[in-house]
Amino acid sequence: MFKEKLSLIPHLPGSYQMRNRDGVIIYVGKAKDLHRRVSSYFNRTQTGKTKKMVSEIADFTYIVAASELEAFVLEMNLIKEFNPKYNILLKDDKSYPYIEYIAKPYPRVKVSRYLNVRKKDNKKLFGPYPNAYAARRIVNLLNRVYPLKKCEGIKKEVCLYYHIHECLGYCSKILDHEKVIEMEKEILSFLNGNDKVLVNRLETKMKEYSENLNFEMALEMKKELEYIKIIMDKQKVELHDLVNRDVIGYYFDKGYVSIQFFFLRNGKMVGGKSDIFPLVSDVYDDLDEYIMHFYARHEIPKEILVEEDMHATLLENIIDTKFVVPTRGPKKKLVGMAITNSKINLENEIELIKKDEYKTESANEELKTLLGLENLNRIDLFDNSNLFGNFSVSGMVVFKNGRPAKNEYRKFKIQVDKNDDYHTMKEVIYRRYYRMLLEKKECPDLIIVDGGLSQIHACQEILEELCLPIFVCGLKKNEHHRTNDLVRGDTYEVVEIDRTSNLFHYLTRMQDEVHRYTINYHRTIRSKGSIASVLDNIEGIGEKRKKALIKKYGSVNKMKEASLEELQTLLPVEVAKNLYTFLKDFH
Repeated sequence: MFKEKLSLIPHLPGSYQMRNRDGVIIYVGKAKDLHRRVSSYFNRTQTGKTKKMVSEIADFTYIVAASELEAFVLEMNLIKEFNPKYNILLKDDKSYPYIEYIAKPYPRVKVSRYLNVRKKDNKKLFGPYPNAYAARRIVNLLNRVYPLKKCEGIKKEVCLYYHIHECLGYCSKILDHEKVIEMEKEILSFLNGNDKVLVNRLETKMKEYSENLNFEMALEMKKELEYIKIIMDKQKVELHDLVNRDVIGYYFDKGYVSIQFFFLRNGKMVGGKSDIFPLVSDVYDDLDEYIMHFYARHEIPKEILVEEDMHATLLENIIDTKFVVPTRGPKKKLVGMAITNSKINLENEIELIKKDEYKTESANEELKTLLGLENLNRIDLFDNSNLFGNFSVSGMVVFKNGRPAKNEYRKFKIQVDKNDDYHTMKEVIYRRYYRMLLEKKECPDLIIVDGGLSQIHACQEILEELCLPIFVCGLKKNEHHRTNDLVRGDTYEVVEIDRTSNLFHYLTRMQDEVHRYTINYHRTIRSKGSIASVLDNIEGIGEKRKKALIKKYGSVNKMKEASLEELQTLLPVEVAKNLYTFLKDFH
């Protein structure tokens, strides 16, 4: 197929780009020897994900680089720019929580998430904590045990927390700065791995409560002490040099790569991450790409322990930290433990992963055939949610190659002032795809709207104005709010789908996902913490009426207890009715 073109590829390092028949880049790779690597896709029998990718290749291009390192940098830049469908995407692409210590203007601790910790180097961060519950519980415990500032802002007088000795009086001029320094030293010592500091503090508090006959609080301190000791017991794997390091091991079999990370902070194991992904290129190249993606979004430790056959030197130059291949001792055992865990994970999950991939891919292929589409790599789904006319939202979720692409999800606060799905859909589709055209972002192969002909017509009307020939379908639900019918956007006919088929479950999963995402956004907006944010959603309530309501009720809960007649003493009848109705549904 590409015999002549392949013969012209030089034996030099560089990056290569595989393209489909539309000229779209579907895979970007790197190679020490471009000729050997690119030729390997076509001169041998492929299996699994690689076979599927090769079947879609209509052409390839390449860029020669000065070195393998330069080829790696070029590869990563091209992946970021084109987001090819066959390049590895982290399935759990989220940031881990950290505990952050803030010294000024007053000492506080909180749980923080940062997508790129390297940009936050001026902050005192401790973690990551793969278990978010553990991070929150530790922060709550530190607030209870130490006299940190509990309230927001600076008040004119000290509050109750000062009088019960749970605050040092940061709002007053009587602050004892020596106590602040002592407290900060203890907290940072604990967060740096000295568990005895907090254990001693808890034992002292427990004794004080017992002596004061406050047995309820003493029991609570005892439970917290037991929790800290459980965490300490789980951290049996440790190195005594207090260095922040990660450990990486992998295992490859049957076309899949299993990777295992261990996180050691201050010498102690605080958690880990495991993942399994299908092989597309070379094992080591795919590992390089995965590790690079991972550390682009997570904290880079002082040291990373890896296996001997991994590209340690290359990764060290890219990620800018020390990669170590241990040959003996506890570090070697940690790498061995990571390898063992990756092997166990793959052996336990391989059949389930294969079955899930088959179901998803076959359902996506069936939908493509059913609708007569040439490609079906990306599906955008929309759903609307409203609570009377002036409080509407929409959500868009994206499925790529049959799987949710959560970093592509979008939320829309609707500007039209009508409880009208037709106009809501028109506004959302216009905003979404006008911006897509401006930013030259990826276009979907299919749009699915939640609803019937009205929503389909609204969507098509805007797409025609924007000159976008995207196929549109509607998903209708029955009276039990379950997926029922697929409506074609070209003929408007209802498509019969077997209720037991993979395709029907696939459509149901997508519809449930967009509904969940939109409803959660709606609830978030409705449950804003302050009374002012609630009142902002009610038409007819301006600044003057808002101040009057806040002065009288002070909180959302108090306002919810008010009768319609009481609200009408401050508001016109229709505005009072809207507010009363809104508050009844507010959670």
